[in-house]
Amino acid sequence: MTQNLDLTDIQGNIIKAYGAYNYQKARYLFLRIDKGDKGRKFVGAITTKVTSAVPWEKSSKDTDSAVKPQATTNIAFTFAGLKALELPMASLRGFPEDFIMGMAKRKDILGDDGPSDPQNWDNIWKEEVHAWISINGQSIDAVIKRYDWVLEQIKASDGGVTLLTGHRGDNGEDDLPYQDASVLYDATGTPTAKEHFGYTDGIGDPVFEGQINVSARVLGRGKLTREGNWEPLATGEFLLGHVDEAMEYPQTAPAPWLLALNGTYMVYRKLHENIGTFNRFLEEQSKHFSGSKEMLAAKFAGRWRDNGAPIVNAPDDESKERWDKQYAEADEAGRKKMLTDFTYNQDITGAKCPYSAHIRRINPRGSLEYGVKDAYDTPGALVNRRRILRRGLPYGEVKDATRDDGNHGIIFMALNVDIQRQFEFIQQQWINYANDFKEGNDKEVLLGNHDANNPGKVVLQVEPGSGKPPHFVSNIPRLVETRGGDYFFIPSITALKLIAAGMVDPT
Repeated sequence: MTQNLDLTDIQGNIIKAYGAYNYQKARYLFLRIDKGDKGRKFVGAITTKVTSAVPWEKSSKDTDSAVKPQATTNIAFTFAGLKALELPMASLRGFPEDFIMGMAKRKDILGDDGPSDPQNWDNIWKEEVHAWISINGQSIDAVIKRYDWVLEQIKASDGGVTLLTGHRGDNGEDDLPYQDASVLYDATGTPTAKEHFGYTDGIGDPVFEGQINVSARVLGRGKLTREGNWEPLATGEFLLGHVDEAMEYPQTAPAPWLLALNGTYMVYRKLHENIGTFNRFLEEQSKHFSGSKEMLAAKFAGRWRDNGAPIVNAPDDESKERWDKQYAEADEAGRKKMLTDFTYNQDITGAKCPYSAHIRRINPRGSLEYGVKDAYDTPGALVNRRRILRRGLPYGEVKDATRDDGNHGIIFMALNVDIQRQFEFIQQQWINYANDFKEGNDKEVLLGNHDANNPGKVVLQVEPGSGKPPHFVSNIPRLVETRGGDYFFIPSITALKLIAAGMVDPT
């Protein structure tokens, strides 16, 4: 079934990962609404610059496309923000509990303890955040120009809106009025898809009905059928007001229909990467590992660091050389297929790609069904309800790769229609717990909330009958710490106009 979406009504960051369109820089602002009427007027002003999901023209003949802007702008609100904008109580009561509570109060579910506890977050999160504005630019100059325009709108609100401060900076600041993010560049100044641990990021984002150019991107990124084919996921897994994988409309939609339609929920998390700890841990573990250090790093993530090769298809150093040769000879379409079109059907034991690997934890690709004959209509029926769209960029600069302190990591944003069923489930049950993978309490290596008082471990299996011993990875330190975040509602452009006009009517 082909789904036709009103792309003029959907905020662009839902459909497009801006980084893939050469938007190398980003700036995120957080606001407080102090006066409802003036706040709504401010929302109306921002809405005039909000970037929609309409495709950008590739030539002057693209009559249904828009000119690609130098900078994009998008906006979202916390529950407290919608309340400050004076939405009707009947509408507010229709939002789900997880969104109403907000991220900090969900810390036990998310595993945000120890250094990740909200009391240790950046100062900005000590404030009550009401709104989020993102600016993505093809250059830092374009970002600054749009940022200055937003500041003008804040000033024009005449006390109705306050720009919150309290972001950490690269030079020890803790009171900045924005969070900057950027792609990382190689030694020649060329932008890369890397993050600070060195992994290639953003390869396997889900594809769903209604997105642009679905057929060319669905391999390995949609849902797996019993026949081994790939189909796009249901739109309602990522956009409110549309049918989901259960053939139902999401139950997390507030009233009225126009407030919810074409909107979604966003999880915003600032994740600090402990670079020194990661490098020392990898170096120490590799001394006792039978393969190379890069092979071990690939076992942690499920992909090789240099080019993102899936380790299930290149499980050791020798097979990686063959994979690289084939990759170098492939055309662009062939390369994309090699990076995404794979399953774990021939790796039930996890000997090739460990069950503790990052990409296998967040998207098991149907492998949770193994051992249950014909359990579901599709082999990934459970997995298909747990997919999330990932957005964001790295932030900060690693000035000393032997240290953890500093300000560097990933701005992680997850888009989904049901935070509890999708993002929180992945975080709680698949990253910080492993019962679904038959590995008990073993956490995912990279993102798990490993506790120094109860050191984590995982087992890297070998092929049955090989005669080789498995490799035990023990004393896993906490490699990533949460530095802040919250849950946001991204309205459609129609809903933004209703909010701005004070015309949200749940009756």
